[in-house]
Amino acid sequence: MIRKSCICPAVDEIVKIALIEDIGSGDITTSYLVDPLLRGHSKVMAGEMLVVAGITPFVKAFQFLSSEIEFVFLENEGTVIQKGEAIAELKGPYNTLLSGERTALNFLQRLSGIATLTHCFLQKIKKYKSVLLDTRKTTPGWRVMEKEAVRLGGGTNHRMGLFDAVLIKENHIAACAGSVRAAVEKAKRTRSPLVNVEVEVRGIEELREVIDLKPDMVMLDNMTIEEIRQAVKIVSGRVPLEVSGNITIESIEEVASTGVEYISAGALTHSSRAVDISMITEPEK
Repeated sequence: MIRKSCICPAVDEIVKIALIEDIGSGDITTSYLVDPLLRGHSKVMAGEMLVVAGITPFVKAFQFLSSEIEFVFLENEGTVIQKGEAIAELKGPYNTLLSGERTALNFLQRLSGIATLTHCFLQKIKKYKSVLLDTRKTTPGWRVMEKEAVRLGGGTNHRMGLFDAVLIKENHIAACAGSVRAAVEKAKRTRSPLVNVEVEVRGIEELREVIDLKPDMVMLDNMTIEEIRQAVKIVSGRVPLEVSGNITIESIEEVASTGVEYISAGALTHSSRAVDISMITEPEK
């Protein structure tokens, strides 16, 4: 169920849609004011500490507008940089640098924001064994990029979607006559050999009911710290445990201290903010 990286050609289409959304029939301000022969030089600067992510869509946003843009990246993706440091330099047609700026920065700022928040979560639990996972709570259409940003921030990708792993939740159990045991047994009988089965439990009794069935992972959903500690003791390493539900940067350290193997946090993608990145462009001398 745990994925190491996410690569998808749909990024091209996402970037093209974003450019159409912003530029539409044309950047009229730039077309009115900028000589099409003028060339420019841009610097992309960090306005705060951040982890760099989103370079691929950033580059594509300019490349789809012009083949003449030259890029020099001073920092690699996944690098932690400080306020005032340069991320990249660009050269090319001045009008392209202006027209592509907002779309390109939107990708860079938002994806770097996810990577940065992931990094900050991990700093809280670095002395523990817990692995930090993302979730499917992503921006529609952006999942492949957002999950890659989590990975660049040091996190680990959970399932990409509904197609690559079984995760039995409350509503699935209800469809199996309300029996968590029946749901796990049916999933294990039906799955293909390469598909993992994880089951969500909401209490210690449900955990006891499924532990001997040896699912590939058990998710402890919205349990208290005391319940999580009890679950770790009961399972005693027989099945990996994942804790999920309202994980925040303030609470994650206490959760990790229980000894669970995995902690998933939807906040990495649904509650991250765009970090402060600016692009300053001047005519070439």
